[in-house]
Amino acid sequence: MFVILPQMKKQHQILVSIGSNLGNRLENLSRATVIIHEQIASVVKISKIYETPSWGFESAAFYNAVLLIHSNKSPQKILSQLLKIEKQMGRVRTQEKGYEARIIDLDIISYENDIITTENLQIPHPRMQDRNFVLLPLKEIQPYWEHPILKKTVAELLEVTKDSSVCKVVHVLASPIENLGLQQYNYIAIEGNIGAGKTTLATKIAEDCNAKLVLERFADNPFLPKFYKDQNRYAFPLEMSFLADRYQQLHDDLAQFDLFKDFIVADYHIFKSLIFAKVTLNEDEFRLYKTMFDIIHRETAKPDLYIYLYQNTERLLSNIKKRGRNYEQEIPAQYLEKINRGYLDYIKSQTHLNVLIIDVSDLDFVKRQEDYVFLLNQIKNKINNK
Repeated sequence: MFVILPQMKKQHQILVSIGSNLGNRLENLSRATVIIHEQIASVVKISKIYETPSWGFESAAFYNAVLLIHSNKSPQKILSQLLKIEKQMGRVRTQEKGYEARIIDLDIISYENDIITTENLQIPHPRMQDRNFVLLPLKEIQPYWEHPILKKTVAELLEVTKDSSVCKVVHVLASPIENLGLQQYNYIAIEGNIGAGKTTLATKIAEDCNAKLVLERFADNPFLPKFYKDQNRYAFPLEMSFLADRYQQLHDDLAQFDLFKDFIVADYHIFKSLIFAKVTLNEDEFRLYKTMFDIIHRETAKPDLYIYLYQNTERLLSNIKKRGRNYEQEIPAQYLEKINRGYLDYIKSQTHLNVLIIDVSDLDFVKRQEDYVFLLNQIKNKINNK
């Protein structure tokens, strides 16, 4: 069972057409793709590069491709940022009617199944069905895509289009997400303190990398609200129930996959149970608890990479307040600091564990794409240096 929490919003799938017929066309497309990924949204897929004759005017042939990007931004925001990239790369849009040669051309083809008609933006692109240089690369990366107005698949649009221009494949590029090489690992666990952003990051990576997602079902635990009101009374039943539930969920969810073939991203691992228990339980309770934990831990699949998101206490408290779960609002700073120390001490003692610690105290990988790319590059560097 995969559980996406209510506050988690699935990223939008957006198709962007890119083209160039001035200068080093391949370099222009490659550079534009990298800038989009680093500044706007995750570039998940890129079609092959097609050389196509200029469309609607006499000029040098174009290189064209289609990108699939993921983002939570509005279509208007995406358009605004694409236009900034065009300007950044040297394109000057004029008020004159008609087509012209250009160093880079970036157009939104579709935004989910939305239909948008404004003065500055039309989605789906009003002329995409008449252009082989859009339809051919689109079919390559989204073969089942359907036009929300014409109600035809991209394959059907290709059959009826009046465009007879010949488009030939000239280059193949890997998308920035594909270049990460995350699939070298079969199982990644992302951990962190309460409010560190582990669920958000796990969800984004799973969506971008087409991974299987396993999220902790902590919101279902009936002892949690009681624990925050009376820790001494409810600590032991809370930690035992968490341990049992985490083991059961990992056992059930991971059993659905092939740990040697599937790519799995989880927002927790069972050893977090030991860390929280050491903070919340008294000495006698913890000894009993650890006996049970050691038995269960031996039977639990171990992640190939364990990522710990460190965040300072001030930022944790701010995040907890923003997400607004009533039973979390009274969590004391001292408790969060003990949990942070518990994680770091445990990680240091586990010399066999493949661990990546990332300080995210000053990062916002939801609102700032560059922060998310920074995290992805940290993981890539870990892969390259393993």
